[in-house]
Amino acid sequence: MGSNRGKIKVGADILSEKDFKLLKGKRIGLITNHSAYLSNGVHLADALYENKDIKIMSFFGPEHGIRGDSPDGMKISHEEDPKTKIKIYSLYGKINKPTPDMLEGIDLLVYDIQDIGARFYTYISTLFLTMEAAAENNIDYVILDRPNPITGLRIEGPVLDPEFKSFVGLVPIPVIHGMTIGELGMLVNSEGWLDGGLKANLTVIKMEGWNRSLWYDDTGLEWIKPSPNMTSIKTAIIYPGTCFFEGTNISEGRGTNHPFELVGAPFIDGKLLAEEMNKFKLPGVVFKPVHFTPKNINKITNKPKYVSEKCSGIFIEIINRNIYEPVKVAMYLLSKIKEMYPDDFNWRPRSKSTGHYYIDLLSGTDVIRKMIDDGNEPEKIYSNSSFNVKDFLQKREKYLLYD
Repeated sequence: MGSNRGKIKVGADILSEKDFKLLKGKRIGLITNHSAYLSNGVHLADALYENKDIKIMSFFGPEHGIRGDSPDGMKISHEEDPKTKIKIYSLYGKINKPTPDMLEGIDLLVYDIQDIGARFYTYISTLFLTMEAAAENNIDYVILDRPNPITGLRIEGPVLDPEFKSFVGLVPIPVIHGMTIGELGMLVNSEGWLDGGLKANLTVIKMEGWNRSLWYDDTGLEWIKPSPNMTSIKTAIIYPGTCFFEGTNISEGRGTNHPFELVGAPFIDGKLLAEEMNKFKLPGVVFKPVHFTPKNINKITNKPKYVSEKCSGIFIEIINRNIYEPVKVAMYLLSKIKEMYPDDFNWRPRSKSTGHYYIDLLSGTDVIRKMIDDGNEPEKIYSNSSFNVKDFLQKREKYLLYD
């Protein structure tokens, strides 16, 4: 992979250094994708497959598939891994949670996927649902921990109201939760948030050398795009804000070389919007006018909004990531665009499966949409006391594994 890897040892490295002793003699179900590399450049699946004391029964793939090259939202079918001939079950499509048949003969589920630290990034939904399946079927569960790329210190956005539970938000955590996947697994398991209050027999393999203040590019680990549009650490920092635009008719930059860094539409005047946004003097960011034309990009973006139409909007340029607040920026941008273009701006229609607006599923509440529609000041929306962040901070404290 890259010679700069190795400053931080991820959970898979720690397991490997101990010769995978925890897994020996076990029949494994591996929940993973293309991001699960060890520091020596070997993928975890290959390392386990080559170990004769471990039997991989099946692979389970999240959104974007085992290889991470299926575009966002594209349903993925079951297949066979061409190299190992092991069955791959897709957990993104008709089935999001392993069935008892899929788990037949498995002693232990192992999860190793790089997350990006936002509630609506669906890899953590796959984590929670596979933990739930493990608990229901009396199967042990191991999480191999990896860094939160946007640090373990940042908490922002409303805590999900259970009424708005969906695959883009299953548990009551904020949009930016400031936890690793291992810490999240412990929180959800111990707080009884799995279906029916079930608890998995959970083991977390901690990292070595990681601390909460580190951004991903401080770790010495190579950036492997966790999903097709998560092109860089910068994208990951901006994403928890601009992903809100998936709940609107405004483009979030999919189908361009700068997904989530651009926001726009054919009816927007980007120069005027940038001027209005810069007046707010939001911390750590400036807004620049931009034109872009979304396109279909093979294995990255399929049918983006306004495909082949010229859009105008803003480019989000972070000037200080340590004080940048992506959710706050989203509240201001949504409010300003709705104010400037009331006849053109629309919320994405209600979800057929839940009956809720998609923006409410992303927000984890209907408060944001309603307050924007009522013309409230963005700062008032952002600082709403119903978001319950203080309660979450207290709850999460006892599950933090790193300083």
